[in-house]
This record gives sequence, C-alpha cells and structure tokens, in this order.
Amino acid sequence: MPATALKLKLIFISSLNIDFITRTPRIPEPGETLNAVSFDTGFGGKGANQAVACARLASRHVVVEMAGNVGDDTFGADYFKGLEKEGIVTKGVRVIKESKTGVSNIIVDQSTGENRILFTANANYIFSDTPSPDWDMVPEAAKVVVFQLEIPLRVVLHNIRIAHERSNHVIFNPAPAQPIPDSEYESIDTLIMNETELQIMAGSTSHAKQDASCTELAKGFLDRGVKDAVIVTLGSRGLVYVTSSGEMGEIAARSVSVVDTTAAGDTFVGAYAVQRAKHADGRFDYRDALNFATLAASKSVEKPGAMAAIPYLKELE
Repeated sequence: MPATALKLKLIFISSLNIDFITRTPRIPEPGETLNAVSFDTGFGGKGANQAVACARLASRHVVVEMAGNVGDDTFGADYFKGLEKEGIVTKGVRVIKESKTGVSNIIVDQSTGENRILFTANANYIFSDTPSPDWDMVPEAAKVVVFQLEIPLRVVLHNIRIAHERSNHVIFNPAPAQPIPDSEYESIDTLIMNETELQIMAGSTSHAKQDASCTELAKGFLDRGVKDAVIVTLGSRGLVYVTSSGEMGEIAARSVSVVDTTAAGDTFVGAYAVQRAKHADGRFDYRDALNFATLAASKSVEKPGAMAAIPYLKELE
C-alpha cells in the first residue's frame, strides 16, 4: 500500500490478562470435586480480546493499537509477542516493575457452552492515585477509542474525556459493570452492554427479560447524554439498539451450535468497532454494522477458548 494511503487508527484501552480455561461436564456443587474435561492457557482480557477481534476482522487500511499494563513476568513478555503476531501496535502497553500480569480463571460448562469468569487485575490496576502522566493513554490521530472496565474507573473516565475532547468516536463497553456519574455519558458516543450490564448501569433492581423493556432502558442512556447509539446484546435472543437519530430495532441471533461463549461479547465489540472506524467520516448503516458484528460473534461461539476462538475476516465471507 502506498505510504500516502489513509489509515484508520483504533485504540483499545483496557486489560491484558492470561486466561486459565477449565472445561467441565457441568459446574460443580459447593464442596464437590469434579473431573474436568480439559485445561488450557491463552491470552485474554476484554480489551485485548476486542483488539484482536478488530485486527482479525479489519482491512489493511486499519491500524489497531493496544494500551494497558502487564507485569514484568514471563506472561507479560509473552503478551508482547502475542499482540505483535496479530499485527497490533504495542507501544501503549506498559511493563509494571515488580508486578504480575492480570489473570482470568474461566470455567466453561460443556453441557451449555456458558462460562463463569474470575478476574484478578494485578498490573491492570496499578496507576497513580491522582491524575498524572501514567493516566494518559489516548494516542494522537485515533479515530475510534474503545474502553471497558477492567482497569480503574477513574483512569477510564479520564481517558474517555480526553478522547471526547479530541473528537474521537468513543465506544464504551462497561464490563465488569459498575454505575458511572450521569455527567460522564455526554462523552460517550456508543454504549454496548449485555443484559446484565444494562441492569447494573441503569440502577435497576429487577432483571428485565422482555426485549421491549431492554429497549426502554436503552433509551434512558440517550437521555443521559450518549451521543450516538446504545446497543444491548441478549445472547440467543439477538440484540436491540436505539440511536440518537431515532432509529431503533432488533437483530436476531444466528442459529449456531454453541461450544463456548467466552469470546462472543468481545468479538462483537471488536467487529462493531471495525465498522465504526470504516465509516467514521460518512453515513453509518447501523443494521449492516450490527449484522456484521453478530455474524462474527456467532462464529466465535462455535470454537473453544477466548482469543483462540475469534474469527478472521475470511471466515465471514
């Protein structure tokens, strides 16, 4: 590609973890010992998974960059190699001395494909207590900046404001979910949540099971200030979305044989971010973008693992 060709930069600011994945015939009862089916390790963390999904599903005109913290252990060193192998720029990844890289323990129920995850932050959470240069993680020339909540909330909100001030398109995937001040929503362009996260972010005491209720809750985030769109993923029931322009609708889930749902949500976010970057300066077709992201997520659940299950663009064609 000529040196003068336009490149679109996406930056993912979040966690980098090593995943320890155990697959079981079912979830053991309290106090029960159960023979597992298999055990694997792999690279993970919501931000890193989403960055890999973006890199695998993007064209050569898209540059994907990762920002976050790893420890000065062997896991951290391996992580740089893993990201670079995916073609992801790693200059925003910092090595924290005398610390451990974050880890996630993932238990996958083989009978359903559903997972349970325990996340230990380690280096992901090592930042100064008050604003300082180590909080600044948004690079210059970014088009789309994607955030989650596996690094400290104060650092996430600080960088969301920076990205907003630079007119970047801010995608916020609040996972693990925790409420944020209403005033912060004005700096968010696209909010992507699953149904459980929607309930937590909305401060709801009851779990809405009807898509119509989810749509009404989603509209509430536009009222709080979200600039562009609110997307709520509903697992096997597909998703609902609402936009500031008044467009709303549902996208059905694809019928697939579910093996492992671990990477589905992250694949969806990464795929949507690709579409958002491609159309950052022009008309955006929400349904096309959401169908693309839904297809990518459906491919991921047909394989075991997290990052290992994320599909490549050629698998969607």
